[in-house]
Amino acid sequence: MGKAKKDKILELILFFCALISLSMILLMGLFVLKEGYPIMEKVGVKNFLLGKKWSPSSDIYGIFPMILGTVAITVGALILGVPTSVMTAVFLTEFVPKKMEKLLNPAIELLAGIPSVIYGLFGMTTIVPLVREFEKTYFYQKGREIQSGYSLFAAVIILSIMISPTIINISKDALKAVDKELKEGSLALGATQWETIRQVVIPSAKSGIFAGVVLGMGRAIGETMAVIMVAGNSIKIPNSIFSPIRTLTSNIAIEISYASEGNHTEALFIPIITNST
Repeated sequence: MGKAKKDKILELILFFCALISLSMILLMGLFVLKEGYPIMEKVGVKNFLLGKKWSPSSDIYGIFPMILGTVAITVGALILGVPTSVMTAVFLTEFVPKKMEKLLNPAIELLAGIPSVIYGLFGMTTIVPLVREFEKTYFYQKGREIQSGYSLFAAVIILSIMISPTIINISKDALKAVDKELKEGSLALGATQWETIRQVVIPSAKSGIFAGVVLGMGRAIGETMAVIMVAGNSIKIPNSIFSPIRTLTSNIAIEISYASEGNHTEALFIPIITNST
């Protein structure tokens, strides 16, 4: 068998593997859509997506507060986590001594392997009390009730920590892949090390850094257990960063175990589609 024929067979095998993976995703999407579509017909797309009340016992299904909570928690985690993660990656690739890098890299990778429930416990015992004290110290107003600390802010802090290892590792690889000649040329023209990093290295690695941010965003959107443990799980539109919230994935995890067959179960399938998009 010739080399060209072997390459063609390998190409076909890889094509079929990719096709199987794509087919599985499409089949799962069709299944979820099939299970959830009836409730959309009964309630109406507008009422379901923009409704502000979720009360299965009254046959009312509006997921807008949970959509808003999911978006807020994801955006907040990115705002807090992306700059620190990218700067950490820059530090590890450009400034840190090699001996220290050998110690820091396993620690960062270990963060990625910690189960979500451990992050949730850390949030409950450490972050939530700190958030409560922070609100009491800097945002307390007479006549206003202090929140419990289980809030959007606490969930954002936990999620920003959880997405950091992914963004750091991918950004670090992208920064290391930048051609050394570009950096040497910039330094030879009189630029400082920081100017070289800011104007040459980071722009050259922006596609890899963006890929890390997208993967981190995917984890933030889909995270469930840690969010359940620190977000407060209140189905209402948040009026501050200290308000309790519930996300789409949290709602599915909380209610799927006791959802009665029919409208309630069907209504829990649609947030899966909304959240995945």
